Amino acid sequence: MSNNNKNTPFLFPQAHSTILPDPSKFFSPNLLSTPLPTNSFFQNFVLKNGDQPEYIHPYLIKSSNSSLSISYPKRSSNSKHITQIFKPDLTITTSKKEKGSNGKHVISSYSDLSVTLDIPSTNMSFFLVRGSPYLTLSVTKPTPFLISTIHDIIYFSSNDSFTKFTIRLNNNQAWILYASIKIKLSHSRTEITSEEAFSGTIRIALLPDSDSKHEAVLDRYRFCYPVSGDAILREPFCVEYKWEKKGWGDLLMLAHPLHIQLLSDNDYNNVTVLNEFKYRSIDGDLVGVVGDAWILKTHPVSITWYSTKGVKEKDNEKIVSSLYKDVECLNSSSIKSTSCHTFGKLIARAARLALIAEEVCFYDVFPKAKVKKFLKETIEPWLEGTVKGNGFLHDKKWGGLVTKQGSTDSKAEYGFGIYNNHHSRLGYFVYAIAVLVKIDPAWGTKYKAQAYSVMEDFMNLNTSSNSNYTRLRSFDLYNLHSWVGGLMEFADGRNQMGISEAVNAYYAAALFGMAYGDAQIMSIGSTLAALEICAAKMWWHVKKGGNMYEEDFTKEERIMGILWSNKRDSGLWFAPAEWREARVGIQVLPLCPISEVLFSDVKYVKELVEWAMPALKREGVEEKMKGFVYALQGVYDNEGALKNIKKLKRFEDGNSMTNLLWWIYSRG
Repeated sequence: MSNNNKNTPFLFPQAHSTILPDPSKFFSPNLLSTPLPTNSFFQNFVLKNGDQPEYIHPYLIKSSNSSLSISYPKRSSNSKHITQIFKPDLTITTSKKEKGSNGKHVISSYSDLSVTLDIPSTNMSFFLVRGSPYLTLSVTKPTPFLISTIHDIIYFSSNDSFTKFTIRLNNNQAWILYASIKIKLSHSRTEITSEEAFSGTIRIALLPDSDSKHEAVLDRYRFCYPVSGDAILREPFCVEYKWEKKGWGDLLMLAHPLHIQLLSDNDYNNVTVLNEFKYRSIDGDLVGVVGDAWILKTHPVSITWYSTKGVKEKDNEKIVSSLYKDVECLNSSSIKSTSCHTFGKLIARAARLALIAEEVCFYDVFPKAKVKKFLKETIEPWLEGTVKGNGFLHDKKWGGLVTKQGSTDSKAEYGFGIYNNHHSRLGYFVYAIAVLVKIDPAWGTKYKAQAYSVMEDFMNLNTSSNSNYTRLRSFDLYNLHSWVGGLMEFADGRNQMGISEAVNAYYAAALFGMAYGDAQIMSIGSTLAALEICAAKMWWHVKKGGNMYEEDFTKEERIMGILWSNKRDSGLWFAPAEWREARVGIQVLPLCPISEVLFSDVKYVKELVEWAMPALKREGVEEKMKGFVYALQGVYDNEGALKNIKKLKRFEDGNSMTNLLWWIYSRG
């Protein structure tokens, strides 16, 4: 990423964390000089024993004890959860291990769309490329290999040249193994063994169903295989996929539903979509696409400081009286918490007040001056390293910001010190900084280097060794949305609860670029915000009669609680599924102009509010999240929502009465 500070990058004081894992355990030495990923699709492979599965569409992959297992997962579902179940359908290893090897795997390379996993004791390298219907492995020197299964092998055959083998199991699965050269294989009830040492390439694919047309597709494209893949952000609202491939012929990959949506909106793709060639997935059907490069384009999203339609002049005064009260209450010394989580929300809340004052043309100098003073007093200690009991530190080991509290306690600040939730937490800081730079450019110039350092923690695109931050820490360029979880091992992979906070983070980065006149940051922030919104509408917003998820889940739910790479959950980290208002709140907050785009489907918004409203009658329900339900009600029932909002006495940390009134009166 280019910016004016790259000649003199700012680094916060060096962290000496006592809780971060050692990356040298699983990453090859040549990778340790570059900032390493902390929310990647293969994170489980480099944490603890490295033996938890990861979802490399369309397969679950697990590596342990000198072997790699592949599973085409079945799903378990009810009205509250959907889970993909790992069962080692095939396990690949060798019957003769190299001497002196400890059997663990090593990550020898990785990219946006792939990871190469070597198991030195077996002489095998696995090219785990996301969306490949084939598992591809290279046996680097002559080695006898062994494939085992927990099922029974009920049929085994080869072609005349002994380069293609069909394996049918008693769980109704059929797998095809392709070898780059002739190989003799024998089998028992649960094992397939090479009769002699083999060196070359092996590709294994599940046959999606018994249709011979699908087998013909796998046969046709077996000769071209990807070894890595990059996602490139060259222009606004556009992502280009490019794969490095070997072999010959055309490349066959799989696209999830959002890929298909973005591919079909673009007339410039030189790809062929095989609509009938499908694999099932928790993210929806994965469809075959033939082509060496894809161009994914989303509709542009307008990034603005204010609401799209604005507040009518006659309604300005209705907001001003509340604005005056909320601004008057701003007092930096009254903030008792030193958590970056709480701080971020409070400073972003104050920044909203300054922008609302501008939008309603409130020219009294008091609000903006008071907000500016508050923002300076609260943000500067974080940028100068003078926060009492806390502050930002730079971790060289993994390449990112941690905090003093988080560097010694993995649970402090919701796991910030182990890279959990960085984009959503720092997004609030970036939003507040952007607003302060807008209203006080001189301040922005003074603290520009520090401000960029905070923003780049989750917005850096650089992959070179001279970068101080890992590449796009949270955003997944294959799934096209962000993950949290950081350096924590989860059986269900990465997760993200509040996607609206992710939208806000990239929206804030776009505003940051606007405030500093940095077109590249504005472009990247806008693009990632737009993609995150597309993903929210695809996977988080559960519509009546939708076909993304199982009927029992879709009938009961209207919005996701936590979305995992391998699971869908109606509950929240802090609340059970029955607290529907909490679920709505966590998928709306913070309420700001980009929320208009996130919730632009009025029909769905009405479904969601009607689904959540009964939960507000529950005994003991807190008021904080009610405001977000009423805000959405205001999209289609302005008068009713206003009546409900005016009864509220308490608000979520990043929200206020002024902000809710601004939302209601700017609905047009």
